[in-house]
Amino acid sequence: MASRMCVQVLARSSLALVCHPGSTRPHLRFLHTAPKLCSQSQQNGSSDSKVLVHFVNQSGVKSSVFVTEGESLLDVVIKKNLDISGFGACEGTLACSTCHLIFEESVYDKLEPIVDEETDMLDLAYGLTKTSRLGCQVTVEHWMDGMTVRVPHEINDQRGKQEAVSSK
Repeated sequence: MASRMCVQVLARSSLALVCHPGSTRPHLRFLHTAPKLCSQSQQNGSSDSKVLVHFVNQSGVKSSVFVTEGESLLDVVIKKNLDISGFGACEGTLACSTCHLIFEESVYDKLEPIVDEETDMLDLAYGLTKTSRLGCQVTVEHWMDGMTVRVPHEINDQRGKQEAVSSK
């Protein structure tokens, strides 16, 4: 009963109770399950300081951008209009895996712990690695300055498949 009530509360508030490996104290973590405007994520940032982030798209083309702390990586790709095809199909509602990114291991190890909902979506992603995360769930922090994230060579965007089926 308690877990059912917890899930209902979590669904309404977009909070998750997360336990770090090796820790006995759970903490609450905000889940990015509703679409956010870029301006909203900037307002939630801790400061106006800029962080340099490098994105490598499916074709291997590198784009380097300065972003504001507090923005999700999905918001960065959209706001900066980076050339990453099919990225962020669900607009950050944690309902797809098209914002799948691959992180350097040293960066991945410092990220907030992954939650079950994100793991479920990553299970649908092509090119999954042990350092894969969804861009809608990773918020830029100052320590990420200079990091490089890669987009897998293939993405799993069901929109094109559904359009092809409905046109037959």
